[in-house]
Amino acid sequence: MPNAKVLSEKQAIVAELTEKLQNAASGVLVDYKGITVAEDTALRAEMRKNGVEYAVVKNTLTRFAVKNAGLEELSSVLEGTTSLAVSATDPVAPAKVVSDFAKKMNGAKFTIKAGFVDGKVISVDEIKALAELPSKEVLLSMLLSAMQGPVRGLAVSLDATISGLARALQAVADQKAG
Repeated sequence: MPNAKVLSEKQAIVAELTEKLQNAASGVLVDYKGITVAEDTALRAEMRKNGVEYAVVKNTLTRFAVKNAGLEELSSVLEGTTSLAVSATDPVAPAKVVSDFAKKMNGAKFTIKAGFVDGKVISVDEIKALAELPSKEVLLSMLLSAMQGPVRGLAVSLDATISGLARALQAVADQKAG
């Protein structure tokens, strides 16, 4: 039985990890076995650039945290080396960064175990599909463009109608004057 100090430290880690899981928009668990220090440094830099928190986690403590967070289905993948990538705001970022890195590693040293989005556990295939989505900014730009199309068409039609009416009125005025 661990002493009280060690136990309270572990409980604090579980509580912090539980809160991180509950507040995350999404997260991905990976097996990082065999990546070099240089590769890990590059991965961590990419994670920071995309607003993703990344850390190596202890399987035993993570089991308690996923249970507390209502993500018990993740317990089955908590074997071997495990790291966790989470984002509090962007549901696509962890999946995208992890999937891109796994592709660079050819899946040999860095493999995706499972993930979650908005409190729902998702499979490796769903993580890969999520990673293929365009970024939030690109999606918003596509939406804005789609919304502008009909408005632009209406503006052009109204302008053509008004211009035609103005020409017709000018022609009538010219006939009366002439």
